[in-house]
Amino acid sequence: MTKFTPQPGIMDIALYQGGQSHVAGVADVVKLSSNENPFGPSPKAIQAVRESAATLHRYPSTDHTSLRVVIAERHGLDADRIICGVGSDEVLQFVAQAYAGPGDEIIHTEHGFSMYPIIARMAGATPVMVAERERRVDVDNILDAVTPQTRIVFVTNPGNPTSTMISEAELERLADGLPSDCLMVLDGAYAEFVDGFDGGAALVDRFDNVIMTRTFSKVYGLGGMRVGWGYAGKEIIDVLNRVRQPFNLSLTALAAAEAAVQDEEYLRFCQAENARLRVWLSEELAKIGVASDPSCTNFILARFVDRAEAEACDDFLKTQGLIVRRVAGYNLPNALRITVGDEEACRRVVAAITAFKGGAA
Repeated sequence: MTKFTPQPGIMDIALYQGGQSHVAGVADVVKLSSNENPFGPSPKAIQAVRESAATLHRYPSTDHTSLRVVIAERHGLDADRIICGVGSDEVLQFVAQAYAGPGDEIIHTEHGFSMYPIIARMAGATPVMVAERERRVDVDNILDAVTPQTRIVFVTNPGNPTSTMISEAELERLADGLPSDCLMVLDGAYAEFVDGFDGGAALVDRFDNVIMTRTFSKVYGLGGMRVGWGYAGKEIIDVLNRVRQPFNLSLTALAAAEAAVQDEEYLRFCQAENARLRVWLSEELAKIGVASDPSCTNFILARFVDRAEAEACDDFLKTQGLIVRRVAGYNLPNALRITVGDEEACRRVVAAITAFKGGAA
């Protein structure tokens, strides 16, 4: 019998686990495990999806020009230096596929997005994990880990699941300290939740080796559509487009994203509600002894005494119809990542954890 052997590294990939969405035997469940926008997508995006149904027999654009132009207008960027992907994950995959392979190393930090080592192994490269400091990316640790084999450094800013971020000055120091043949990828999936933050766009313009990625899955509420984008120098974008499938984004997904990015009023509403409720949620939990770092995202990382307490709290929350995310797989066993929901959901979380802490006392 013929034995088919996969490429080296593939069988070392641990399958990605998405956020849980159901609890057996529990009604009125609120999912707070995947950092989704509790208010859903823009009504204009929903209307664009409906209108796209009449043209589903047509192939979508291969160059995504219309979407790239509105993204460029919204952020003050060059449309020719933007690439669109099936979520920002696909753009990250393009980078690894194009610039790393067997014998190369890809650096990620210990609490960084769990797709980074998966993407590295998909390309046949070796993932290298670097320690953070108090749940924050440590530039010196990254620079110390760079070797002649390092080709890519992935940095989530703001971080997931930590919710913390480092300054533009620190990012500039990192970019400046990397070898000229090493790419720095700034994953800005949560950039819209930080007032005045450009996600690293200015650094892309200053450094040839910097790439920025963004997504429509978070603040824009289009996780189900899977649309993301990247911004880099024209030479890099030209390379990435050569490994991109020509019809990687559907006509409907393109229409939804284009409508969403132009609805700035709805965007501001979602940003304002998230900013208000994440502060309230973290302050109320702090009152009952559950600490969290100041969040720069649409979730908080609630810290407990130890792993046992975190897991017991998670189990209790499930009985109350509240699904949050355990993050032991991100080397944070004593914490739970809690998406900032709408006001009712936030109040339910505080009430439930208060009841749990009272019961545990």
